[in-house]
Amino acid sequence: MHAHTELIAVLTAVTDGDPRVMTVRSGDALPSGPFEFGHRSLQSGLREWVGGQTGHPVGYLEQLYTFADRDRSTVDDDAGRIISISYLGLVREQAAPGAGRPSWHGWYEYFPWEDHRGGRPDQLRSIGERLDEWIATDPARRDHRQRRADFAFGFNGASWNEDLALQRYELMFEAGIVSESGASTDAATGRPMFADHRRILATGIARLRAKIKYRPVVFELMAESFTLLQLQRAVEALAGLKLHKPNFRRLIDLADLIEETGGMTSETGGRPAKLYRYRHAILEERALSGSRLPLSRN
Repeated sequence: MHAHTELIAVLTAVTDGDPRVMTVRSGDALPSGPFEFGHRSLQSGLREWVGGQTGHPVGYLEQLYTFADRDRSTVDDDAGRIISISYLGLVREQAAPGAGRPSWHGWYEYFPWEDHRGGRPDQLRSIGERLDEWIATDPARRDHRQRRADFAFGFNGASWNEDLALQRYELMFEAGIVSESGASTDAATGRPMFADHRRILATGIARLRAKIKYRPVVFELMAESFTLLQLQRAVEALAGLKLHKPNFRRLIDLADLIEETGGMTSETGGRPAKLYRYRHAILEERALSGSRLPLSRN
């Protein structure tokens, strides 16, 4: 028996203030493909493959995790086990060349309860009711289950932590309320994906939400020049939160991450706004010292 290695990519863009993921099968799966041993490395193989699929180079790329569970495999044992290596990549969305190519979908189609930019989402009420039913099915572990649900979802006075996207999905899976674990699909529990691809997407979302607080990776998703409002909207889109504008701008100034281009643009409402660009010169020094984009909530 031998193993097949496949790459699965969580390729994220922010387009018109919406966090997006590249999908295949009309939005039902993440792009994946075999690793060719002619590639110098997994990273170079994935970069080449993504470039071919999207017609656009990947900016930032990092490995999420590797898994080789026997029950994941869709092939028989004689053919071998599939080892899947997932990556998070940051790109700028554009239409892929040719017909039948990947399509882009919003993160929050799959995780509607994760978008708090307009306040606490209605879906959390329905999710909470279903989790209550699950909690009640095991009296011996009831308190433990309740604490887990409160911590993950911010129920019963607990605070919402945007970084817990994976824990929330996994708890819903364990409780049997998402279609991947056998429940019927409905609007509250989001759009399902093939196999464990939605779990992989949740992993990418959680990783990126945590990372934008201490590494300036959000600039990989921005155009060459941008306004401060566009930058704030991109961070809000990824975090699923509304940010406090004066605090956000003060933090940007303190971090010394951007510089004025000298250009202006008209934003909505017609008021001209300064254009900025990311200061590439500081990338190395920031990587060494660490640079934060802390989220100061509204």
